Amino acid sequence: MPEDFVALPPIAIIGAGSMGGAILQGLVRSGLAGSGVTVTNRTRAKADALAELDGVTSIALEERADGNAEAAASARVVLIGVKPAMVPDLLRELAAHLAPGAIVVSLAAGVTIDTFESILGPDVAVLRSMPNTPAVVGAAVTGLAAGSAASQADVAIVRALFETVGTVIEVPESEIDALSTISGSGPAYFFLLVEELTKAAVGKGFAEADARVMAEQTFIGAAALLRASGEDPAELRRRVTSPKGTTERAIAVLQEARIDEVFAEATDAALARAKEMAAGG
Repeated sequence: MPEDFVALPPIAIIGAGSMGGAILQGLVRSGLAGSGVTVTNRTRAKADALAELDGVTSIALEERADGNAEAAASARVVLIGVKPAMVPDLLRELAAHLAPGAIVVSLAAGVTIDTFESILGPDVAVLRSMPNTPAVVGAAVTGLAAGSAASQADVAIVRALFETVGTVIEVPESEIDALSTISGSGPAYFFLLVEELTKAAVGKGFAEADARVMAEQTFIGAAALLRASGEDPAELRRRVTSPKGTTERAIAVLQEARIDEVFAEATDAALARAKEMAAGG
């Protein structure tokens, strides 16, 4: 345990689905959740899957209709992990049960801090988060935006929580949607590149299994090299790209296809959709 170890306060995860469950796993692995975590799921089967984790109280809503309120009342930090369309009704259900000094954290894409504060009241500390799916393996990037009532101490607590599953970037809420187009959607871009490079290998006669190994491990190895070296990716690319060599020819094709414009257009499209969702579209 690090010398500056400080246990997190009691935490509730309302709707411990894929993302909430990933954060729960990170909390348990970290040892920071010494004050306990209470989680809710709709079914007993899903609740039972989490009940054996150390320090976790798992509630099945099909058996305890007031389970969300019970979980929220037990916690200092309340993570809202339900689907975006369900958030307003859930907040109305929880509002009267929040403990004094509670911090409410949104995991819901497209739901603004203003929506939370308008229902919970302006004095409740609200933060909006945007973690990505590598949280499952402790390698997330999480964007974090603080509401008007959130203090620096509140932000520090929530930051420590999300650091159990990766890296945290604090941004104003006005940048959360843009962040989501990079780190939030980014894993899908990466998986698409692996998918297409695998297809290219199969097209050159390699067996599917060998093609997958070549594509996947090449990307995994390149990412590990980037992280370990601390070098700028452009510099590492230059080192692989020998003058008049095969890689130079391939890179030229990608650049001629204006891959920079493709990524700009793709992230712009994602941002436009995020704004539509925030507006209820």
